Amino acid sequence: MLKQYLQFKQSQKLSPQQIQLMKMIQLPTQAFEQRLTQELEENPALERGKDSDNDTGLDEFDNSQDEFEDSESINTEDINIDEYLSDDAVPDYRTHSNNYSPDDEEKTMPYAAGTSFTQHLLNQLHTFSLSDEDDDIAEFLVGSIDESGYIRRDLSDIMDDLAFTQNIYTTEDNILKMLRVVQQLDPAGVGARNLQECLSIQLHRKEQSPKVALATAIIDQGFEQFTKKHYSKLLQKFSCSEEELKLGIEEIERLNPKPGGSYAGNNKIAEHIVPDFAIRIVDGELELTLNGRNAPELHVSRTYNDMLKGYKDSKEKSKSQKDAVQFIKQKLDAAKWFIEAIKQRQQTLFYTMSSIMNYQKEYFLTGDERKLKPMILKDIADEIEMDVSTVSRVASSKYVDTPYGTKLIKEFFSESMTNDQGEEVSTKEIKKILETVIEEEDKRKPLTDEKLATILKAKGYPIARRTVAKYREQLDLPVARLRKKI
Repeated sequence: MLKQYLQFKQSQKLSPQQIQLMKMIQLPTQAFEQRLTQELEENPALERGKDSDNDTGLDEFDNSQDEFEDSESINTEDINIDEYLSDDAVPDYRTHSNNYSPDDEEKTMPYAAGTSFTQHLLNQLHTFSLSDEDDDIAEFLVGSIDESGYIRRDLSDIMDDLAFTQNIYTTEDNILKMLRVVQQLDPAGVGARNLQECLSIQLHRKEQSPKVALATAIIDQGFEQFTKKHYSKLLQKFSCSEEELKLGIEEIERLNPKPGGSYAGNNKIAEHIVPDFAIRIVDGELELTLNGRNAPELHVSRTYNDMLKGYKDSKEKSKSQKDAVQFIKQKLDAAKWFIEAIKQRQQTLFYTMSSIMNYQKEYFLTGDERKLKPMILKDIADEIEMDVSTVSRVASSKYVDTPYGTKLIKEFFSESMTNDQGEEVSTKEIKKILETVIEEEDKRKPLTDEKLATILKAKGYPIARRTVAKYREQLDLPVARLRKKI
């Protein structure tokens, strides 16, 4: 049986304006400037301030804390809400907003122009005198080379593809012959099917000397012992001294394991980092500034305000005038909201970073990563009385220029653990100590994870061997056997 009844329910939902504000907070400086330019183009009621005609009028970092409190760069006094005719119209920006997640945003990156890696190889290949069929096979092989410079497919698969896609029926021997031609191209090592072949190609191109000859023999005849660092077996196999073996290995270490990556003209994403904040040490105290490009001078168009006043003063109001003033009202609403959103964005960014700076004051004064305190998003959110998601948006995509280099803000966050004195310490501090211990170890007898755990325990950090292994992997450091040197 169907029944009709009324039910009152209270729920919280983000308004379109709040969603847009959150998206603006997440934007780094360059993306924010693009968003600002787009808004200025789309909304004629929004105009830049007096100094906006001069792009260099704002210093790169020119907003101190005092300026935040007393800032008059954003002018909203030009808007007189009382002059609006009615409040029943839906502002234009509300109709254009959507409720998508920030993860759904389209993010584009510029690409560097230039000749592609494949085209670079083909240009060299065309200097060889080959038959039409051999040239087609060689071109197909070049097209099979990945961005690292390797051909990672079996010759039998390539032979089948040539038959099915190019209508070329050939043998594996002939494909191998053309592969040797491709392997003559630059950079040296390109077209190799595995690391051993890549290193061997590079060594055979070098001017021969005793150490190059030994290095070539090691790669061609003792590659497995070399990769496992069984130096005693290599000494016995090649009847050489430790010094000779050391010189041969040094020669191998100079080679490029990814020849494709060395091609300067390769099209890669060109990412430019513009620091959103700057931290300086002035008279022993930290000084935080927000990049001036995040604080543009904006105001609402007086022309549009004058249009509203003219409509209010006119005695006869036609339908076209009403439509025009409705459009003006929507644009003024959107401009007013955008100016206020920029102001809130500036304050949110500044207060969040200020809290992070004060929390990690010892680190910013010294630059010593061991001084980083355990800090999670909730610590900062509680201090500035904002939501954790807001702090996350600031930390995940913003950079700060410090006396010790440009850092991604989220790198200052870390979990904590308790040392033997009951104090909470950052996992970053433990990783830094672990990295230092490994750097100072005897490379002839590298420390195992078990021994590293013992050393850390003696330093006051009681962590298990498996935790040491996890931190070591996060630092991209190999196991003891692979750190061994002769």
